[in-house]
Amino acid sequence: MLFVSSLVDNWRLILRMTKRDVVGRYRGSLFGIIWSFFNPLLMLAVYSFVFGLVFKAKWGTDTTSNFSVILFTGLIFHGFLGECIGRAPGLIVANATYVKKVVFPLDSLVWVSVFSSLFHFFVSLFILMLAEIVTSQSIPWTWIYLPFVLLPLFFVCLGVTWLLASLGVFIRDIAQMTGIVVTILLFLCPIVYPLEVIPEEYQKYILMNPLTIIVEQARSILVFGRAPDLQTLFLYGGGAVIFSQLSYIWFSKTKRGFADVL
Repeated sequence: MLFVSSLVDNWRLILRMTKRDVVGRYRGSLFGIIWSFFNPLLMLAVYSFVFGLVFKAKWGTDTTSNFSVILFTGLIFHGFLGECIGRAPGLIVANATYVKKVVFPLDSLVWVSVFSSLFHFFVSLFILMLAEIVTSQSIPWTWIYLPFVLLPLFFVCLGVTWLLASLGVFIRDIAQMTGIVVTILLFLCPIVYPLEVIPEEYQKYILMNPLTIIVEQARSILVFGRAPDLQTLFLYGGGAVIFSQLSYIWFSKTKRGFADVL
């Protein structure tokens, strides 16, 4: 896998830039990086109040599980992909100096962006763990399957970021469309509703959403304590790796023209 070699060759640079990117988001604020912990915590509190106390929402026929925890689980994974999609089109444009004046491994910018989003993903995941301990006094043992669910999504995020980062240089309108795409991915995915409530003839369209399988499997292992469908995840992961590889090849071919456009 060619994109793995780019990580191995530049891992020190990627690590330093990821740290700078994470810390730089909160530079100048009173609480600094602690906001990365406060933000998901406050959102979970809002979900618990609105859906738990106000609407008294239930997850389908399940009356025992905490709806806000189920909802938050899906939103964590959607947020990981959504942040990658949102940042990708402007990734190269915002770092034009590296393109024009410096001999710099541009593909490292994609790794930095995805790892930065992954950091916030793990912070939110820690909040989810605390919420389950508070509400259920334990977490399911099936959490050990998390890498099998996260890795396929990680490769999807890499592929999407490489593809959109390249296209965003040549087609600036893509940056205006990403917000709409992220919203569509949210509502056409069983995050705020169970997949079972969708009529069977329409479920195939929901399953075309790249997040659907990941969210369904993540909810199974993180909330309901059920083992994942490993065969489906391996097939999904294989497709995600191929997609990431093709996107990296596209990025490598098109980056030669970045300087001419920027």
